[in-house]
Amino acid sequence: MSTTLALISFALLGAPLFVIFGAIALYSFFHANIDTSAIMIEFYRMASAPTLITIPLFTFAGYLMAESGTPKRLVNVAQAVLGWMPGGLAIVTIFSCAFFTAFTGASGVTIIALGGLMYPILMREKYDDKFAMGLVTSCGSLGLLFPPSLPLILYGLIANVNIDKLFLAGIIPGIVLVTALSLYGMYFGSKKGVHRVPFVLKNVFKSVKEAAWETPLPFIILGGIYGGFITASEAAAVTAFYVLIVEVFIYRDIKLFKDVPRIIRESMLLVGGILIILGVAMGMTNYLVDARVPMKLFEWVSQYISSKIMFLVLLNIFLLIVGCLMDIFSATIVVVPLITPIAYKYGVNPVHLGIIFLTNLEIGYLTPPVGLNLFISSFRFGRSIIQLYRIAIPYLIILIICLIIITYVPWFSTFLVDVLQVK
Repeated sequence: MSTTLALISFALLGAPLFVIFGAIALYSFFHANIDTSAIMIEFYRMASAPTLITIPLFTFAGYLMAESGTPKRLVNVAQAVLGWMPGGLAIVTIFSCAFFTAFTGASGVTIIALGGLMYPILMREKYDDKFAMGLVTSCGSLGLLFPPSLPLILYGLIANVNIDKLFLAGIIPGIVLVTALSLYGMYFGSKKGVHRVPFVLKNVFKSVKEAAWETPLPFIILGGIYGGFITASEAAAVTAFYVLIVEVFIYRDIKLFKDVPRIIRESMLLVGGILIILGVAMGMTNYLVDARVPMKLFEWVSQYISSKIMFLVLLNIFLLIVGCLMDIFSATIVVVPLITPIAYKYGVNPVHLGIIFLTNLEIGYLTPPVGLNLFISSFRFGRSIIQLYRIAIPYLIILIICLIIITYVPWFSTFLVDVLQVK
């Protein structure tokens, strides 16, 4: 009891998450008379995973893009192609944020980089302030289901699910979320009669030419992996090298000796934090599995829940709460090992479960009272958090409706995997 209280006290005092997980793992193994070297064995097992290298490489590529002129070039392309539609600028914001978040894997970076770019433009084009603020806040985490999103990779590592399958499985659900928000943007644009950007073929060619080195990236990654030319790990290496060459030597947005070392340091700080937490958490998970904690949870849950549908309802509620309380990386590392054995007992497809999990965490960023997107927007735009609660409500409703569809229609998650017969 005293140990538990001590750990809770350290957590409340702001102790790093990896310290708490490590302490729990060490105490649990020691208390069970198991050699604590089991934790280091988990570190070794994690380090030897072939797909682990994808995390630092894709993260580095995302940080390079965030520091360059990529956000502005992507916005110009989207505006030239989509700006003519009702609510065209809103759709531009949605598509740009989804593309950008897929590569950075970080909601905060998208709100600060693209949100800070798009919000003044939306206001200049006479969009309603509440609509514009809600849009850039909700779009901050949009795109986490699209490859090569870091949370997809991390989920695959933790749940032992094929990452190639997860990359495919997230595409259609991601499109569902983007389409739903786009339809709302079109409705708002038509209702308010906001300015549209005329479709001019010359502008399309100009913007596409300016971003000609960046727009092919998703096709290079997906085409390479599912065309059988490269693995996910090789795709990460190709992406990092490609982005480095493009941003440093072609666009020259980033200085090789001035900016690149700083970007490497900042991106690897994030990766290092994730890997340390991952290692100690996997050690803790190993103990939980040995102690049959997931099985005991299933036995307890099955006493009250007999149907798969009811289980998924409660799972969504639980994950939305987790998503608003924890960042997506910590939540994935901590929660996934506990819920996956239970979900499998209820017959939930492992790939489908991954998409349900990440969609919930994506929406959790926008969920009051402590959704991360709300606090980042509050800081970035100088708004009260209570005001952002009200502004986020319509977007939250739309995304939850999409979550229900994605949860109860597994086809959205499994169709591409089944069609392409990914093993």
